[in-house]
This record gives sequence, structure tokens and C-alpha cells, in this order.
Amino acid sequence: MDYSENILGTIGNTPMVKMNKLVEELPCLVLAKYETFNPGNSVKDRMALQMVEDAEADGRLQPGGTIIEGTSGNTGMGLALAAIIKGYKCIFVTTDKQSKEKVDVLKALGAKVEVCPTDVKPDDPRSYYSVSKRLGDETPNSWYVNQYDNPSNAKGHYKSTGPEIWKQTDGKVTHFVVGVGTGGTISGVGKYLKEQNPNIKIWGIDTYGSVFKKYHETGIFDENEIYPYVTEGIGEDILPENVDFSIIDGFTKVTDKDAAVYTQRLAKEEGMFLGNSAGAAIKGVLQLKEHFGPDDVVVVLFHDHGSRYVGKMFNDDWMREMGYIE
Repeated sequence: MDYSENILGTIGNTPMVKMNKLVEELPCLVLAKYETFNPGNSVKDRMALQMVEDAEADGRLQPGGTIIEGTSGNTGMGLALAAIIKGYKCIFVTTDKQSKEKVDVLKALGAKVEVCPTDVKPDDPRSYYSVSKRLGDETPNSWYVNQYDNPSNAKGHYKSTGPEIWKQTDGKVTHFVVGVGTGGTISGVGKYLKEQNPNIKIWGIDTYGSVFKKYHETGIFDENEIYPYVTEGIGEDILPENVDFSIIDGFTKVTDKDAAVYTQRLAKEEGMFLGNSAGAAIKGVLQLKEHFGPDDVVVVLFHDHGSRYVGKMFNDDWMREMGYIE
């Protein structure tokens, strides 16, 4: 009989799907690494399990302990699944710009959730970075995950996502394109792919209001680049240790409006019901058109599921309110 011992055994080995209508203008083959097939419906299940297992192995996470993390939702979902199977409690801290659906899902999985304001500096005591760190200090028998600087984040993708992409493309992948938030996916996958073939180009999708693109190009952390933005799950106002800029060949920035519009288009034109960062990612691929030739195989990774965004990008009233559609 063919079955998994528990839900964690279904993480990984997600399908690769050819993109069609949305990429007609491109000369190359575009393949989507479709991460919503993970049990928590996102790529974050992979690194969440890796971080938990590594923390168990070195004693940071003790039996019956509490897992504490700041999350935009998806990492929390992966950590909550691991916690349920392994017998831990969870407290998650998120921001008020995240969709209500994400908070509700975390609560449905038994986690406590604290919501913090988005529009404060990272070192402000009200920020979700500060609150999650404080809770980690205050809560007995707890482990503060810190996905931004936790090396197990990138390690999870180096061990699973990267090898899967290499195998599924039969080593023919020429470009890897992905949204960058904590940096774990781009750094882990990028490191693995470049070890197989140093000519593979690694492109990051950034958003306006985030520091990544300018920092990569100039080495300057420019606070003037930082302002609130709508796109969820990508971009940062900090430099996470997991972003290995030496592996990344370049960034392209996608507007909030384009990310939202292309999230809808993925559903309506490709039948791909995906999250906000997928809209940013496919628009970013189109913006990089001049970098692709007829023999190229471009892999774009789609992080999470559209069900997290029903009240936002898939709500035409919200889209009109934001000025994204007529």
C-alpha cells in the first residue's frame, strides 16, 4: 500500500506545469514550479519542517515547547502543521496588511495569532519583528524561529526544491525566477542549481517599497526606498541573512497593481488559482523578456494558493477600491 505516515510526508515533490496563454510573447519554454500542492498550500511547508527538525536535533526546541514566529501567514501554516504532528504549541505574529483568511487559517490550526501594525519601522517595539522576538524571550520553553536569519530556511530549499527543479527539467533549466522575501527559496534553490550549472541565471522579483533591488545593484541600504506596499510575501525593509546576494544575478520590481492584476489573470487565463506573489512573479518573467532566447527553459516558482486572497485580489470591489481595475 502507498501512503504517508502523516501529513508531513506529503511535503515536496510538487508538479511542474507549462505556462501557455500568459507567456505567448516569450520565445522560451516557461515552467511553473507549482508549490500549492504542498499540504499547507505553499512553498513554506518545506523550510518550516526543516527548521523544526534542525531545532529538535540541536535542542533549541524541547518536547511540549512553544513555537514562536513572525509570519505573513504561509510559514506559520507550515510550522502549525509540524506542531500538530509533533506536539508543540504555536504563537504567530503577523501584520495588519495580511489577508483575514491567513489569520483565520492559522487559528483554525490551533495557533494563537497577534496582529501588529505594518506601517512602523522594524525596530519599533510594535513591529512584528520586535513583538515576535519579545514573545520568544518571555515565553517559557519556547523557540523563536526567526525565518529571516535561520540558515535552515535556505537549507530546506537546497535539499528539496532545487534538486526537484533540476530533475524535473532534466538539467535543462536555464533561468530560475522567484519572489524574494526571507530569501530562503532563491538562495537555497539558486545555490543548488548553480552548483549543477554555473551558467543558470537566478532572478529575484522585488516590489516597490522594498530595498532588495537597489541594495543588490549598489550595495547601499537606502531607507528612501522603503514605504508601505500592498503586495504580500515579497520584498523587505530589512536585509535578511538568508538573502545570498552573491547567488542572485538580478532583480526586477513589479508594481502592486500589476501583481494584483496578474494574480487575477493567472486564474482566468491559465486556470491557476494562486496567491498575490504569483502575479508578481509572472509579471516579472514578462518584464525579463529580453533575457530569454528560444532554447531557454525558464522556471518560475509560484508560492501559495488563491484561497488566501479571496477578500483581496479576487474581490473586484477591493480591486476597484485600490484603483487596480475600472
